[in-house]
Amino acid sequence: MSELPPTHRRFKIFAQPISTTTNRSHAVKSTEKRRCGWCNSEPIYIAYHDQEWGVPLRDSRALFELLCLEGQQAGLSWITVLKKREHYRKLFAGFVSEKIARFSDDKLETLLLDPGIIRNRLKVYGIRKNALAMLALQKEMGSFSDYLWNFVGGKTHRNSPMTVREIPTATAESDAMAKALKKRGFTFVGTTICYAFMQASGMVNDHTRGCWRFGKR
Repeated sequence: MSELPPTHRRFKIFAQPISTTTNRSHAVKSTEKRRCGWCNSEPIYIAYHDQEWGVPLRDSRALFELLCLEGQQAGLSWITVLKKREHYRKLFAGFVSEKIARFSDDKLETLLLDPGIIRNRLKVYGIRKNALAMLALQKEMGSFSDYLWNFVGGKTHRNSPMTVREIPTATAESDAMAKALKKRGFTFVGTTICYAFMQASGMVNDHTRGCWRFGKR
């Protein structure tokens, strides 16, 4: 997938028709609707595309979780992290920043032994670093959600790409977010990660034309 821009590496573009595989837990038939080109036939990916990607997310804890997980996927595909998300939630106290901020080095070293997460020391320690940065930010600024949404003026930016390749990898808004978060002590928050975060949290809606989610909240 080296031909794809950095942000697009989180997805794999599939030329083949989506299979007829169904998943009862999500009650989604993959043949019922047209979806963005990056969405393959795996039920977990279909559910993520249909129910989460591009949907406005304004809960501060959930946004903190998403920002941390976007950082975990740096250099990898998003589905790798998506499949590990529930285990991350279990190990990292449901991404409650107050709890993670109290994790000791010994605790983090123990977590690094768990094969259910991405065992990269900088990334694992980075979650605690981000928790501390979030607490400091909230003490000064108040709502973490409001702070982040201010980078898009408080409302979703709706785009109308024809294909995934027309979607940018970064914007002026993601540049500004990355710069501000780094200054406040966050890590793994480069501009491409911030733009992917903005897409996933609904700050930007980049569903392609022809996708059933195009134009929807």
